[in-house]
Amino acid sequence: MQHERVSENVYWFQSEVYAQVTAGAVTGTQWAVVIDTLAMPDETLQMRQYIEETLGMPVRYVINTHYHADHTWGNCYFPGATVLSHSLCRKAMQEKAIPALENTKQNNPLFSKSKIVLPQLTFSEGTMTLRVGKKNLILMTTPGHSADGISVLIEEDRVLFAGDAFMPLPYIVDGDIDAMAEVIKQIGKMGLENIVQGHGDIILRGEIEGTVKENLAYLTNIRKAVKSAIKKRNPEEVLSTVDIESCGKSRVYLGGLGEDLHRRNLKSLYVKFLREGASALSSDEPAENI
Repeated sequence: MQHERVSENVYWFQSEVYAQVTAGAVTGTQWAVVIDTLAMPDETLQMRQYIEETLGMPVRYVINTHYHADHTWGNCYFPGATVLSHSLCRKAMQEKAIPALENTKQNNPLFSKSKIVLPQLTFSEGTMTLRVGKKNLILMTTPGHSADGISVLIEEDRVLFAGDAFMPLPYIVDGDIDAMAEVIKQIGKMGLENIVQGHGDIILRGEIEGTVKENLAYLTNIRKAVKSAIKKRNPEEVLSTVDIESCGKSRVYLGGLGEDLHRRNLKSLYVKFLREGASALSSDEPAENI
């Protein structure tokens, strides 16, 4: 596990084991808030140890930015903490995470002590605010990667913990490409100092505009590629030739997972557009500029 101080009393953690997944912590005068957990139990426990022993703060709240396992299965390693999320996150964890963890335990002993802890405080729209010492944390809905996605703005520092709404490679298999594009545009207009991505490295202020444009261009490129392929005689064969580089991204992202995630994006869009039929193929392209 890597860790870094982002700003005063704001910290970033990154897994060295799985897909560069990230988490965060904000400390006050008496307690701390954790934003997401790490994918592997040992790394989440290391993060907790750093917060409690090095920073000297017990964790009172855990915020889940969305329900996916690599961001939530570590809730149980913060006993006594109150978990916050979108209401859809709680619902998805209840329906999907509980059986998924039981299945994982049968094949991976590293998760033998893990259990699903559902969020106790949720919201469905608008924002939720949490005060931590001198910091005001604003929880806001940011769907696109998944319907339950939220991000956390550290208002005073203009630091956004974006969850998977912002990643080195936008990933839409469990979400919606239009919602993702809209959220990325909104993030680009927030006047941020830093974006803490759900996976990958921190985006600095001078990098934000270029990264936003690159992510929007990628979404435009995969949309065009899939729509073009569907009109061909052998669409799946055509799509197999659309590599990640041709869409403006690199296969080395996320520890080498980039190409695989890109393939999943293409397949997901292909299925979506087939279901939508001719209306999806004839619709005008949405504006993707900031």
